[in-house]
Amino acid sequence: MLIIPVKEGESIERALKKYKKKFDKTGAVKELRRRQFFIKPSVVERQQKIKAIYSEKMRREEEG
Repeated sequence: MLIIPVKEGESIERALKKYKKKFDKTGAVKELRRRQFFIKPSVVERQQKIKAIYSEKMRREEEG
């Protein structure tokens, strides 16, 4: 549960902005989307390897 302290005289728009920022930091929406469907562990590992290979390739191109 998020608690947003609102100072006296503070506008509701400002309080909403604080709420949205805190909510984004919790990562609740990201987690919800990730849990909508199951991804096999082997697929996750494969995706991580592909990403690592790509980032390493980009790093090497940047250096040389």
